[in-house]
Amino acid sequence: MLDPFIQTHKYLIEHVQVPMRRQLMDEIDWNDRLIAIKGGRGVGKTDFLLAYAREKSRRLPHEAPGETLYVNFNNFYFSRHSITEFASEFVKKGGKTLLLDQVFKYPNWMHELRVCHDKHKALHIVFTASPVMELEGEEAKELNGVVKIYNLRGFSLREYLNLQAHVQLDTYSLDDILQHHELIAREVLSQVRPQQYMDAYLHHGYYPSYLENRNFSEELLRTMNMALEVDVLIIKQIDVPYLNKIRKLLYLLMENAPYVPNVSTLSEQIETSRATTMNYLGYMQRARLINLLYDEGKTFPSKPSKVYLQNTNLAYMNFARDITPQDIAETFFYNSIHSCHKINSTERNAMFVIDGKHYFDVKEKMPVRTPIRPTAVANIEYGRGNAIPLWLFGFLY
Repeated sequence: MLDPFIQTHKYLIEHVQVPMRRQLMDEIDWNDRLIAIKGGRGVGKTDFLLAYAREKSRRLPHEAPGETLYVNFNNFYFSRHSITEFASEFVKKGGKTLLLDQVFKYPNWMHELRVCHDKHKALHIVFTASPVMELEGEEAKELNGVVKIYNLRGFSLREYLNLQAHVQLDTYSLDDILQHHELIAREVLSQVRPQQYMDAYLHHGYYPSYLENRNFSEELLRTMNMALEVDVLIIKQIDVPYLNKIRKLLYLLMENAPYVPNVSTLSEQIETSRATTMNYLGYMQRARLINLLYDEGKTFPSKPSKVYLQNTNLAYMNFARDITPQDIAETFFYNSIHSCHKINSTERNAMFVIDGKHYFDVKEKMPVRTPIRPTAVANIEYGRGNAIPLWLFGFLY
């Protein structure tokens, strides 16, 4: 039963193209017995699992074949066989680590993963998950307390630079950047000039698919549609006839973002209720197609103060208008900060507040007057005082 899966596993880890080791690899505690890797469409979750399997096989060359096994639930085998049945056979044959991809396609998968976890005390399971999946709380009560959740994001600017410029740049915390940005910039600029790569990254560097010999825009369009059709429609169990409303809503957002949305007007345009429109916005945010900015103290399902596309690559997919450099700068800043920190709008005279204490502005160009608060500036390489190069915020992960 296992032999075809083992052969597929061997082929995949021998042929997977992993251009760069993702930082998340070192952030995960691989001793945990049930691990979820969440991430939006197109950020490389499958390749991440395969990279881990290959790295593990090289680190442990005497590991017996089949001790670690990658399994994709697209396989029709699982239309008649259960996860628990497969896992029991795997453990019986000496298996230790299962890497499960597309597991949501199997009915009642949460229950079966819990059974596997409780029954096989030496078995480690790592599975990929859509960001719209509920893995905590009442909807995932069977996994509560046993699953450890990690987020895989698209390439940061730092990762993109490491790949394209063949350097090994470190991450920096937000506090490091606020306190020492001038020293950090000098250190980075002694190795590479990020501004020379910035336009390319903003246009196509977030998704690993830019490395493939395909049309990037067409590939990204496919990724966006998969996010709507699978992550939103199938996982959230929305009837297919409503897909066109969701697609139209995303297009309306793309026409205007970043902007302050009028939810009532959007509801009229897609011919649905205000509550349903808010649900669709929430689903698209969780599918990592958009970002919703909220005032301090507010969260979903309150009306957002502003809507952004989730990253600048998506922003450049705007077919209705030319997106401005200021819009791109704000989108980049939001996405970079949001990866590690809580970001809100504020009633104070600032664009953003981070973690409830750092008030920030974002500017396309260096202000004539010295900024009175931390300001991310897009057109500078070095900063001074409160003026911080925008590119540095791409080093948070």
